[in-house]
Amino acid sequence: MTKIKICGLSRSQDISFVNEALPDYVGFVFAPSRRRVTPQQAKNLKKTLNGSITAVGVFKNSPVQDILNIVNSGIIDIVQLHGEEDFTFVKELKACGCTVIKAICMQQNGIEQKLAEWDKSEADFLLLDNGAGGTGKSFDYSLIGKRGKPFFLAGGLTPQNIVKAARQIHPYAVDLSSGVETCGVKDRTKIINSVRSIRNYG
Repeated sequence: MTKIKICGLSRSQDISFVNEALPDYVGFVFAPSRRRVTPQQAKNLKKTLNGSITAVGVFKNSPVQDILNIVNSGIIDIVQLHGEEDFTFVKELKACGCTVIKAICMQQNGIEQKLAEWDKSEADFLLLDNGAGGTGKSFDYSLIGKRGKPFFLAGGLTPQNIVKAARQIHPYAVDLSSGVETCGVKDRTKIINSVRSIRNYG
């Protein structure tokens, strides 16, 4: 069954929306972004998050210890890396017991080789995106090829196109952020419709 992640939660209302919809994952962004939250804000949000939902922390070029501090505080369950973190960085996090998602920009040169290299890494999952994340733009799915790791598909996904994308690409999970927003904030109806669509798809 295809999983679904709603990323970029920053308000108490957002937690209410996902608690109603029950996606598999939610994301708290600690990287530079208009959706960025502080560890304390994320901690407060996590307190009311349904326990069946896995919390992911999104980082970009953060020191390992900063990431571990947030993990060890019980704020997040999974680490998502969106920067220039290398295999050694991932290995260090894995040695501390972290589950790691490594985001890959699908617009870079030499993407086929880059994907092949990360397939052999210690990362648990890949996340394939158009760019820095939250851009609302998709990429050429033919670039994905046959992957050796389960991956999250992101970039330009909406309630209207996630089932088509899931059917075409067969990702481990679909990841939505701007696609479930209206005027820059999370939209209850879009979140519920997205989760329902993926659940019905299977």
